[in-house]
Amino acid sequence: MPFQVSPGVNVTEIDLTTVIPAVSTTEGAIAGRFHWGPVGKRVLVSSEDILASQFGEPDSDNFQEWFTSANFLSYGNALYVSRVLNSANNATTSGNTSILVKNDDDYENNYSTGITGGGDFVAKYPGALGNSLKVSVCQSANAYTQAVSANLAFQAGNTTVLTHGVATATAIDVSGSVVPGDVLFLQSSGVNLGDGIKVSSVNGTSITLSIAPTQTQLGTTDNTTYAFANTEVKSAERRWEYYNLFDSAPGTSADATRVGGSGDELHIAVVDEDGDITGVKGQVVERWSGLSRAVGARTTDGASNYYKEVINNQSSWLWWASHVDNMASAGAALSSTFTNSDDKPTTASLSGGSNGTTPTNAQLIDGYNLFQSAEDVDVSFILGANANQTIATHLINNICETRLDCIAVLSPESADVVNNSSYAGKEAEDAIEYRNTLPSTSYATLDGSWKYQYDKYNDVYRYVPMNGDVAGLMVRTDTTRDPWFSPAGFNRGNIKNVVKLSYNPKKADRDQLYKNGINPVVSFPGQGTVLFGDKTLLTKPSAFDRINVRRLFIVLEKAISTAAKFSLFEFNDAFTRSQFRNLVEPFLRDVQGRRGIYDFRVVCDETNNTGEVIDRNEFVGDIYIKPARSINFIQLNFVAVRTGVDFEEVIGQF
Repeated sequence: MPFQVSPGVNVTEIDLTTVIPAVSTTEGAIAGRFHWGPVGKRVLVSSEDILASQFGEPDSDNFQEWFTSANFLSYGNALYVSRVLNSANNATTSGNTSILVKNDDDYENNYSTGITGGGDFVAKYPGALGNSLKVSVCQSANAYTQAVSANLAFQAGNTTVLTHGVATATAIDVSGSVVPGDVLFLQSSGVNLGDGIKVSSVNGTSITLSIAPTQTQLGTTDNTTYAFANTEVKSAERRWEYYNLFDSAPGTSADATRVGGSGDELHIAVVDEDGDITGVKGQVVERWSGLSRAVGARTTDGASNYYKEVINNQSSWLWWASHVDNMASAGAALSSTFTNSDDKPTTASLSGGSNGTTPTNAQLIDGYNLFQSAEDVDVSFILGANANQTIATHLINNICETRLDCIAVLSPESADVVNNSSYAGKEAEDAIEYRNTLPSTSYATLDGSWKYQYDKYNDVYRYVPMNGDVAGLMVRTDTTRDPWFSPAGFNRGNIKNVVKLSYNPKKADRDQLYKNGINPVVSFPGQGTVLFGDKTLLTKPSAFDRINVRRLFIVLEKAISTAAKFSLFEFNDAFTRSQFRNLVEPFLRDVQGRRGIYDFRVVCDETNNTGEVIDRNEFVGDIYIKPARSINFIQLNFVAVRTGVDFEEVIGQF
């Protein structure tokens, strides 16, 4: 018991309930060219819909890595995506084509005080998708709604153009009070001439409407011409384009009122102007009501209400770049009186965003290196997509064989197996040649074909590598059975979404592929498309040349090492060694009962923890495993015997 210096009762608690935990075996990882989303970050995606929303839809530039990701997600629900780009940039309200904000860390470190040349707002991520955005800011009650100077009339014979200043009246430049997008409410002698008609354009003294008012609204039965006096429009009221999405005009927030400030509120609408994001032109994707121009402004629940911080922290589409021009006092203290240089809302379309060009090998390697450390991220599969020899070798040597807890899942290059019909067997030859450029390893697997599948986003068919599917089969095997079951064959190896294979190998080609460590993918009439092999890329004759054995040991090593960490800094004595054996043996018995291993033995005693080992502050546990093997070859012997022969005489003789 602990030492005590005075009488008393001391209560201690000792936890001997430690067990070996279940470990994750279903997460995939991929790096590639995507057209939206953060750059240089690991983002966990759980479905194809989220992939499209977070990283944009596929096109002819990136469909290979995009559908590799989507195909993996059709079997599982956990994929880390690392976006890689080359020469891309963010769309801005200024149209600047040289702004690049990669992710939230990049913004916080380099742009949080403002983005020079970016206008008022910058798209959240690099990519041409940002060009579809428009931002409209209503910063005052007058910007929300205001009467337009009288003396407006429709031009003779034109019901969509209003002119200010006719007859003897002095013309006024209405562009100072009306902007495109405003909604006009027009009246003449009590008759509504237009009940909320949007302004298309403003040119000096003329306002062009998006549609013509109806004849009954115009108060005439003339079916041939519209000729109205300048008194025809007695009153006109303009409203902000998005007024109907907000309960009232911006005014003074409760927080500003409390300290004597005024006029700090503003509304913001973020719009999919071109329809590239939602499929609907003009669809509002975000709206922010009653934000404050004051630094330190808070909502009633204590959250920040300063519009810069709200946009940066909560918007999915924008970064703040600078204060809107007509809000001269933006960023002042909460107690200030906030003013505007004019009474118009500020609306600007974003432009200048681009997707960039094809990433280099070095850039792709940087993207994949985000998965290099097992301490930073837990993944089980690294998807190669359309990886060339340089990328594939890096995945094997510098990620999988460094981590020792995941597998690189690879496919041959497109030129090897897609439209490669020089002569029979050329696909197999080229796939083998690609395989021979890669190292021998049990931490990688290579399939032998690409598949033809439908791209619903572009209404075309495309050839796509199948490593996403092969990794997905392993995930599905984990879900339906266990990681140590083979993912190949007719029970667990059926591949989804296949119109046809780029190359459907016959028996002779399958023999050549399999002999070289390539797992054929085969379409059998009436039986679907099947992964027809479960080899790793290990050339040495070993149990580890099979996927199920490699994954068995990954699971055992991962789980047992996780539990063993709790023996660190304990004493290397009989109690600790016994505790370790009692921890490991029930776990291995469970795996044995689930057909993962044939037999095992755990040695952790004085025989391998000698005095010398103990003096070096070391602890040794030897775990011997007889792994279960998958059936790759079936031999059926049919023996015909004479009628009078006793079966016992011939069984086992042939």
